Amino acid sequence: MNLELDQDELGFREEVRAFLAEHLPQHLRDGAAATPTVFAEPDIGREWQRILHAKGWLGYHWPLQHGGTGWTPTQRYIFERECALADAPGLPVLGLKLLGPVLHAFGTPAQQSRYLPRILSGEDYWCQGFSEPGSGSDLASLKTTAVRDGDRYRINGSKIWTTHAHFADHMFCLVRTDSTVKAQAGISFILIDMRQPGVTVRPIIGLAGDHEVNEVFLDDVVAPVSDLVGQEGQGWTIAKFLLENERGGSCLAPALIAALQRLRAAGEHQPSGTGGVMMEDSDFADALARVELEAQALEVTELRILAEIAHGRKPGPQTSMVKMVASSLRQEVDALAVRLHGYAGLQLETRRPLYGNSSAEPIESKAAQVAAPAYLNSRAWTIFGGSNEIQRTIIAKTVLGL
Repeated sequence: MNLELDQDELGFREEVRAFLAEHLPQHLRDGAAATPTVFAEPDIGREWQRILHAKGWLGYHWPLQHGGTGWTPTQRYIFERECALADAPGLPVLGLKLLGPVLHAFGTPAQQSRYLPRILSGEDYWCQGFSEPGSGSDLASLKTTAVRDGDRYRINGSKIWTTHAHFADHMFCLVRTDSTVKAQAGISFILIDMRQPGVTVRPIIGLAGDHEVNEVFLDDVVAPVSDLVGQEGQGWTIAKFLLENERGGSCLAPALIAALQRLRAAGEHQPSGTGGVMMEDSDFADALARVELEAQALEVTELRILAEIAHGRKPGPQTSMVKMVASSLRQEVDALAVRLHGYAGLQLETRRPLYGNSSAEPIESKAAQVAAPAYLNSRAWTIFGGSNEIQRTIIAKTVLGL
């Protein structure tokens, strides 16, 4: 695999950089830098979505016939890397990167024509209904039921850790349509309108005071049969396809590398408390260098996966390795940020957002103010999308044959 960019790719990178310099507003950069959560708040995420949609660069993971860009995997990687380095906000990933590819692969023409344009335009905002109380990593044990009643399903049950359900108007959901067969075989994938009676969303407030996730209760909620994606009983297959995209369809190393570059730059000026600056502290400098090397190794792995995708091969179990390594590195990066800022990095401001005119004044700097909330929020990285223990099991079974 050639890791050097060719002339066309270098030209594309310059095009992306020029676009970001002109069209990524400073208030969105500031908002992204002051966001301690995994998902950007909709005010900045959707504004950035509209800018990219107007440019025609939003559906860069999508096929051309559904509004995609036609970019190569390398171009997609370049784009995500430059966005990370420029402090661009995160996009509404649940619709764009998770549900979109599912509809491309399994959706009916009617579902594609109805939902895909509205995902791109931002008219629909989606959340993901997978985990349940007692059925998180053991997803096959889910109990939410969908019983067919003529031309619709009646859905009853609950979901938990549902990111941005308090903003969403739609949910893609795993439900049990058959309890008489093997657990995985009785699961189906269905689309639910959240704006109907019987849908109740209750907040779950995280360690840092963030309202990012929720409980969702579904009491006799209805969904038309036309909103079943794939066939009854195909939900497990679709979920595995989606989770491969969640774990390996995104480029995780660029954001880590960008964060580490910011830490290194700040360490050149941040007082160490012993008469020098933090980058002169050998323990901190060594720890930072080690994480930088691991992030670079992760980037090479992601590029290898992209090379396989470019040759028409599926990413496979390598995505579990990427997710496991990236989540651990994310926690290490956030721990280094707290360490960098010393006492100022321990401040825990729970009012949100941490950007804009109404945000609380930081004790020392905005970066220091974000450090502790980001550190606490990133505890979830090794849990969501399948815990790291689950990823190790997948690797042991599919790669090592254990």
